[in-house]
Amino acid sequence: MQIVYARCAGLDVHKKTVVVCARLVSTDGTLTTHIRTFGSTTAELLKLVTWLLALEVTHIAMESTGEFWKPVYNLLEGSFTVLVVNAADIKYVPGRKTDVKDAEWIAELLAHGLLRPSFIPPAPLPALRDLTRQRTHLREERASVVNRMQKVLEWANIKLTSVVTDITGVSARAMLQALVDGQTDVSALAQLAKGRLRRKLAELEQALRGTLEPHHAFMISQHLALLDVFDEQISAFDTRIQTAIDGTRSDPPPADGADESAQRLSVRATDATTPSAPDGAWAAQAILDAIPGIGLRVAETILAELGTDMSRFPDAEHASSWAGLAPGQHESASKRKSTRIRDGNKYLRSALIQAAWAAVKQPDTFLAAFYRRLAARRGKKKAIVALAHKLLVIIYTLLKTGEVYHERGAAALDERQKDRIVHRLERRIAQLGYNVHLEPITAAAS
Repeated sequence: MQIVYARCAGLDVHKKTVVVCARLVSTDGTLTTHIRTFGSTTAELLKLVTWLLALEVTHIAMESTGEFWKPVYNLLEGSFTVLVVNAADIKYVPGRKTDVKDAEWIAELLAHGLLRPSFIPPAPLPALRDLTRQRTHLREERASVVNRMQKVLEWANIKLTSVVTDITGVSARAMLQALVDGQTDVSALAQLAKGRLRRKLAELEQALRGTLEPHHAFMISQHLALLDVFDEQISAFDTRIQTAIDGTRSDPPPADGADESAQRLSVRATDATTPSAPDGAWAAQAILDAIPGIGLRVAETILAELGTDMSRFPDAEHASSWAGLAPGQHESASKRKSTRIRDGNKYLRSALIQAAWAAVKQPDTFLAAFYRRLAARRGKKKAIVALAHKLLVIIYTLLKTGEVYHERGAAALDERQKDRIVHRLERRIAQLGYNVHLEPITAAAS
């Protein structure tokens, strides 16, 4: 096979060690390999860089295993062309896969151009990614605490979750705190309800009547304290992420007394330690916020994972495949087999699916009509994934062109397929034994 890179190296990265195989082909075609093992500390990695530079290596490939590749990549990217390769791509190519020969095999695949690099976001996007991903983990841990607290309430036969949608809301939180403080009068507990929940006072009294033991009250108090900690940390991450994005704003913030929607992004980045965001992030966030189903927090996650520069993806289909939202293509002997979506960027995919569920709750929108039509034929789960894919295509197009989302309305889907719908209905009526003649309403009125 033709050699694409004459002086390259393959890295097998582990927690404590990095095995390196340098594959060098001279002008007369002579092949020499050099294999060494370095530690994973910064001092050892700097020795690795010096050694590779002395061998005049130009290209390096390594697997994206866990988080161990990141410090190695950070030290190598300034001196070499570094390819971070999906481990699945290497497994697709048959060959030696023992632990000792891994680095040599990676170097050989790289030399013949058989590896595809993964998308590694340029600075300053990784810093923003770290913040949004950590916030996602905090929210997941907070949800776990809420679920555990619900189990304690069930053990005490307190059916608050049957009446209250969110047990961490203002009313439910006040009732739980009163239970922890020793309040046993269910009428007094129910009176803590606020707003529309006061319509359910009788139901609340029945739900709050249980057998709360002292150890149940202690466990609930600890769960409430944990929720306070998570809420404080999530709020701190929200502020820091928004400050980084607001730092890319070019126009001055609105004056005091301006509309609240215009003031929500008026924070200036003043802390020198605040991570920066990609250029145009503030304007991109405003574009995403206008799309049905996408709020500020989801927009922040999308920007952190996808960035603002869409030129790194040839088209929307490549972006969808990278996110893990493109339908699979598996056809053999003219038979279409499984079309399950592939593994991709789980953070971006999760944010888009969350946005899709929010979009379907706005009934008079094009996206909601698209979901309803597809859900009737394919089911809700496949329809929501398809809607998330549609959202990503819209996001890619808007960020690439700089345009603002224009709502076409629920009728736009029928208008786009009007001829096909009319033909199908005419054929159906004919099958029932009737002759039908259709003409446009405007023509009939004239």
